[in-house]
Amino acid sequence: MTRLRPRTARTAAGLAAAAVLALSGCSATNPIATIADYQPSDGVATTVGDVRVLNMIVVAQAEGQPGTLTGALANGSSQDETVTLTIAGEEVRVPVAASTTVLLGAPDAPPRYETADVEVAAVDAAPGGLTTVTVATASSGSVQLQVPVLNDKLPEYQALLPDTTATSTATPAATRDASQPSGQEGDEEG
Repeated sequence: MTRLRPRTARTAAGLAAAAVLALSGCSATNPIATIADYQPSDGVATTVGDVRVLNMIVVAQAEGQPGTLTGALANGSSQDETVTLTIAGEEVRVPVAASTTVLLGAPDAPPRYETADVEVAAVDAAPGGLTTVTVATASSGSVQLQVPVLNDKLPEYQALLPDTTATSTATPAATRDASQPSGQEGDEEG
């Protein structure tokens, strides 16, 4: 059996120490993405009191055309909230029960989720731009949010465009109680 010479052992230990320092230095100069709070999708988010506003975008063909506000409102409190959304001069109130989430503009959501449709008669920004959405609750005031306007060039946004043959207004759709799920996803029963 051969033994390493003391000088070779010291050289190997030195190289190992240098490798450890070099490889661990990556996390010292590059922030870890999972620690930072960031928007992992096309939409934007904010918080108004205990209500989290998540992944908000507006989908429209062009400026001045009808559009749909999509995203989610999550109420983390033990009290029901009514969230008022104001976009392009139109106002809609969306009830959000305690400890629930309401999906906005989610036509394909399974029936067990609460949903609301927020259609805008005339979006005040072109696709690629930003429009202002004011989000308010009675208990926590309001926040203005710069929301991106996107068109239907991506397939996942095509179903979100409002029906242009009908008059579009900002009105909440009937909601379902998400605290009482009904079967599996895709189950048509209520």
